[in-house]
Amino acid sequence: MEITDEKLLRIALITSLIGIIGLIIFTPSIEVKKVNISDITRAMIDEKVCIDGVITDIAQSSSKTNYFLTISDGDNRIALIVFEKQVAEIQSRNMDIADFKDRKVEVVGTVTEYKSDLELILSSGDSLRIIN
Repeated sequence: MEITDEKLLRIALITSLIGIIGLIIFTPSIEVKKVNISDITRAMIDEKVCIDGVITDIAQSSSKTNYFLTISDGDNRIALIVFEKQVAEIQSRNMDIADFKDRKVEVVGTVTEYKSDLELILSSGDSLRIIN
């Protein structure tokens, strides 16, 4: 059996279609892991997680474009970094970063490490929601 360019093209197209269909089927079932702040470890760096907590502090960067929020669940806390793009997305929802102060929120972010401290980087402006 000889493999011609036409047969190779058909095999590639069929394989691609199977892969795309698989992505469409399984993507909705991929969820972000919900964890407590105390459960976040260095082993989770570059992993996307969801946490609940209260925004206890808001600080602005020296460039005035990024924000550093502190989220606490009562016993533990972690820094949340909100970059300029996410700030613009939040403002497009007619909200301001200051609106989150002392409010219970749900956050989806990526675990990172900066100067030996673990922190979260906000995934998108929609990933910071007031829940109470």
